Amino acid sequence: MSCDLTNGRLEVCKTAVGGIDAIYFINYGDMGAITYDAVYTDTIATVAGVTSLFKYELKGTNSFEQTITSSRENGTTFVEQTLTFTIKNLTELAHKQIKLLAWGRPHVLVQTRNNQFFLAGLEHGMDVTTGLIANGTAMGDLSGYTMTLVGQETLAANFCDVEVTPGNQVTDLQLQAVFTGAGIEKE
Repeated sequence: MSCDLTNGRLEVCKTAVGGIDAIYFINYGDMGAITYDAVYTDTIATVAGVTSLFKYELKGTNSFEQTITSSRENGTTFVEQTLTFTIKNLTELAHKQIKLLAWGRPHVLVQTRNNQFFLAGLEHGMDVTTGLIANGTAMGDLSGYTMTLVGQETLAANFCDVEVTPGNQVTDLQLQAVFTGAGIEKE
């Protein structure tokens, strides 16, 4: 049967950390042919046709979670992908981009603090479900944006085969090796 397990797993060392460092938006429909790794067949090796990755660096409490929902009665399984992030400081440029984000349904490349990369919204994109534009009340309150995007896919977000240099730094060239020739757009 094609859904039989093929591997077990030992308990791993406690070396991982939570959170995300950056997200990269790809306009919906801008991805061409996807090539998967020959050995790790759920890992994306390259994505053709992407012209721009729009990078948002993140600090603080940001999250990417995936919830698998399976129904024996209906014979269905899907994965809900939820990305929540905060952008600090209200600016005219950020305001416009948040508006466009809410109107669209981009694909999202998520970079974790462990320098793992996941491509969320691969087939259907991700939609803004809530957004908060805050000015704060007290001096130490957030003046910025908190956004939640949700996508529903048939599979969990794929790992992307982005090679990380010593010192855990990721360069634009390493991302461009996966997203062949894409420009990395930053504010």
